[in-house]
Amino acid sequence: MVLQYSRSKMCETQCRAYGSEALPRGIISETSDLEMRPLWGAQNKKKPKLSMNLLAIAVGIKQKENVNKMVKKFLESDFVVMLFHYDGIVDQWKDLEWNDRAIHVSAVNQTKWWFAKRFLHPDIVSEYGYIFLWDEDLGVDHFNAKRYLSIIKKEGLEISQPALDPEKSELHHPITARDKNSTVHRRTYKVIGRTKCNENNTGPPCTGFVEMMAPVFSRASWRCSWHMIQ
Repeated sequence: MVLQYSRSKMCETQCRAYGSEALPRGIISETSDLEMRPLWGAQNKKKPKLSMNLLAIAVGIKQKENVNKMVKKFLESDFVVMLFHYDGIVDQWKDLEWNDRAIHVSAVNQTKWWFAKRFLHPDIVSEYGYIFLWDEDLGVDHFNAKRYLSIIKKEGLEISQPALDPEKSELHHPITARDKNSTVHRRTYKVIGRTKCNENNTGPPCTGFVEMMAPVFSRASWRCSWHMIQ
């Protein structure tokens, strides 16, 4: 009995987060979120509507007009919005009505993956069911975030992306082209280079591929993917 108790206490000590050893049991919070809280004054007692999904975009001022369209579209669907300013220009966004509702992070000449590794730790974004880590130049005129979410939930897609309109978008990979005959597709049957895609293919470029300009991660898949980002 004593041995069992000792092992239990040993495991409890070893499993505690580094740096928290001296804190009383129950005081440690393993996760957080991106909800903004006032620096001074009383907090609003009325609990705001909880946003369960996150849109994160690496942005530059040259794409301000398009980013404005993107952000408005996602705010309508109750997303939390986080902008990574890779050109260091933040003040010139202040004239947009949603500016104070977005979270701004600035670091010059960095990619969205650099930002994501450092500011989207899985324990920080664990409140969000899906993370949209998009490029700044995507057209969203015909995109409905709520409908997209309903589709990927129904299909059980852990990592996905919206299909591209081949008539309006520059396609680099045939599998990303929209299939007018289906709501969702997981493979292509086209000939790509020397590869003829069919139902026997088990990997890219025929299936199992998401282009990194518009990936959408579930909470579980992001926890796995984040560890692979350099």
